[in-house]
Amino acid sequence: MVKRKSEALDDNPSVEPPSRIRKMAAQPATTTIDLTPKESQLKDLLLDTAKFIDRSGKLKEPVVLRWAGGWVRDKLLGIGSHDIDTTINVMTGEAFASKLCDLCEQPDTIKKHAIAEADIGNLHKIARNPEKSKHLETTTIKLFGYDVDFVNLRKETYAEDSRNPQMEFGTAEEDALRRDATVNALFYNLNTGKVEDFTTGLADMKARLIRTPLEPFQTFMDDPLRVLRLVRFASRLEFTIDPAAEEVMGDSRVLDALRLKISRERVGVEIEKMLKGNHPRRSLEYIDKLGLYHTIFTDPTCSDIPVPDIPNWKLVYNLLDSLRQNKTPGSVYDVLVRSDEAAYYAWVLAAICPWETINSEARRNGKGKAPPPFGTLAAREGIKATNKLCELITAAHNNKAEIMALVTAVSENAQFITERDRFGMAIRRWDSRAGHWRLQVLYALLVEAMEALAPASEESIGQDEFLRNWQRFLDHLQELDVMEAPSLKRLIDGTQLAKALGVKPGKWMAQALEVCVAWQLRHPEATDPAGAIEEVQSRRAELGIPEK
Repeated sequence: MVKRKSEALDDNPSVEPPSRIRKMAAQPATTTIDLTPKESQLKDLLLDTAKFIDRSGKLKEPVVLRWAGGWVRDKLLGIGSHDIDTTINVMTGEAFASKLCDLCEQPDTIKKHAIAEADIGNLHKIARNPEKSKHLETTTIKLFGYDVDFVNLRKETYAEDSRNPQMEFGTAEEDALRRDATVNALFYNLNTGKVEDFTTGLADMKARLIRTPLEPFQTFMDDPLRVLRLVRFASRLEFTIDPAAEEVMGDSRVLDALRLKISRERVGVEIEKMLKGNHPRRSLEYIDKLGLYHTIFTDPTCSDIPVPDIPNWKLVYNLLDSLRQNKTPGSVYDVLVRSDEAAYYAWVLAAICPWETINSEARRNGKGKAPPPFGTLAAREGIKATNKLCELITAAHNNKAEIMALVTAVSENAQFITERDRFGMAIRRWDSRAGHWRLQVLYALLVEAMEALAPASEESIGQDEFLRNWQRFLDHLQELDVMEAPSLKRLIDGTQLAKALGVKPGKWMAQALEVCVAWQLRHPEATDPAGAIEEVQSRRAELGIPEK
């Protein structure tokens, strides 16, 4: 029934931990948890596995199992979770999972626990990978619909220049103390059916407080990634961060350690989780408040990269959140942010906005390809943004001036604003390189907001008045029916155009086809391309089309 990966297990894995495991000094605070039927089914199976191991007589003390960390926290908050970390006191996770597999192949066990074929998945060993925050091997298996990880209780010791700890077997108390936050240091003891709190987790849950189990400065110096993790949990759970932790999170020594010890991939993973969560504004607010911006959103490979001004950045993330919270049909957010991916990209763009205060054009030397904007560098090198996202940031920067010019034209009722082809072709240009033209418009809006809504600005206006111009612009695009201009189906393709002109395709073709599309935008009811061909004919010399 259980399907094993060849890499996962030996037949006789070592199960005895080092002898220096100590007894816990005091009884932990406790409470209880009500389990669902599936959770109870899983618990019973794991306890039977522990008894199966105990009966072998190979261990000096009984197996004690605990569910740890996030599952306990979320369960106490009434949040469902399908990921369960299971800790074992006297053997490795791999060794325990091996015995679990053996037990699940026995007919009596299958019958007793009503195990169906789909209830037990493949067993995997996840190798130690410090760069991915995996400091110890874990073994994972799908059980009754849950992703269950198995690992032994452990304690950690850190070298001064590394966030990768030396791992040893430990007690439940030592395991709790090594964790990033007290609310993540709770255990549910399967043997007793009680929650165990070796820190202040239960009290901090009640107070809605994110606190480190040990002294915060050393906690962050040991593993500076915890700074970002605490921001993420505080934002996600809508908790506050302990003032003692806040006081040192932006300490220059902690920020230097964050630059030295933490890979940018790991920084990017934490930022992505924040911005894809339910409260991205709170995450950016913490980054702003705690002085983390210049450590996160920068190019650490460049020693002379400038530092953007961020006093008005709060206007950007607060405005984006306001647009999101007040989304209605046809509103700015509704029109410009149309998917979960777009929502994430929107928050990254909001994070990058301060870089528009730096003049990127000064870096051009007039030769070759222009260097990427500073905002693109900050995303690419600071949080290891994908190529797709970096291309969007570059396009948003490059097209910002044209977007803002058209917004101004509509607000001032310029004569040309009825020209459907002018707007449609502009949208097609914005979309042609990186897609997401709507997000490029949003970026221009957010960048303008930094100045227009700044209290100290001579031209400062209210948010409602500011947004009216942008809403008017989007309404105008709707009226012109150009929102889907990038996907406009051409009436004529290159082969047909060359045949109609009686010449072979050449370099002139791309520009000639754009003339056809512009004609098509001016004549939305047309189904015959004859008029487009005629316009290309009339501009034959201008387009460099050879004679027949």
